[in-house]
Amino acid sequence: MSTITTKDGTKIFYKDWGTGQPIVFSHGWPLAGDAWDNQMMFFGARAFRVIAHDRRGHGRSDQTWDGNNMDQYADDLAELIEQLDLKDIILIGHSTGGGEVARYVGRHGTGRVAKAVLLAAVPPIMLKSESNPEGKPIEVFDEIRAGTLKDRASFFKDLSMPFYGFNREGAAVAEGLRDTFVLMGVQAGVKAAYDCIHEFSETDFTEDLKKMDVPTLVAHGEDDQIVPIAAAAYKTIKLVPNGTLKTYPGGSHGMAQVTPEAFNSDVLEFIRS
Repeated sequence: MSTITTKDGTKIFYKDWGTGQPIVFSHGWPLAGDAWDNQMMFFGARAFRVIAHDRRGHGRSDQTWDGNNMDQYADDLAELIEQLDLKDIILIGHSTGGGEVARYVGRHGTGRVAKAVLLAAVPPIMLKSESNPEGKPIEVFDEIRAGTLKDRASFFKDLSMPFYGFNREGAAVAEGLRDTFVLMGVQAGVKAAYDCIHEFSETDFTEDLKKMDVPTLVAHGEDDQIVPIAAAAYKTIKLVPNGTLKTYPGGSHGMAQVTPEAFNSDVLEFIRS
């Protein structure tokens, strides 16, 4: 297995395939780098170097008690990029991974970054408040915490339905994809999975987004039931200095896995533009 060891001694697993301009993928909660397999195959076959890591505490990376916070996630990503000496990077982050990408830029700049893609990403902030009425109330995230602690496997199986939009009338339910969601989810350490709920729901990425001075594609499904588009993409596009908004009618939170063809094609066009 390929790993780097961070400054605090945590081993971070990553996959590194192909050659060419590097694309670095950051996954959503509670998944792992394998969630990007379709995209890695697509872009790897088109002369890109594709790299996906498992966030600390998730997948095959070390299960840590400490450091399960957005600043550390961004610093881990920076260490991966630096240890592999990656330059001219395309950063792609989904959901929590989109927050990780934004916080990486906020803390480490865009010196190594050519472009960025935020897919169904949690910025600017998910938590509902007087200043963010489009967000989700704290009770929603408390329920996620309770489900993660009580019976993760059952909770993740139920969560996979709205995650992929399989609960919509007429949707073709892919049971294998649901099973994979559960398998990746339970591979994460429960402490890391629990801590991360606070990070993806209550972290404010407003100032990070303002520092994303590279071309940025903000992609979001219009029927995202996990990260509402009104609280996320529609606000993010007003904050990034050089952004392009792409929305997908009927698109779910997990559309990169349910309907990868459109997303992959749009990202390829964005990279080459």
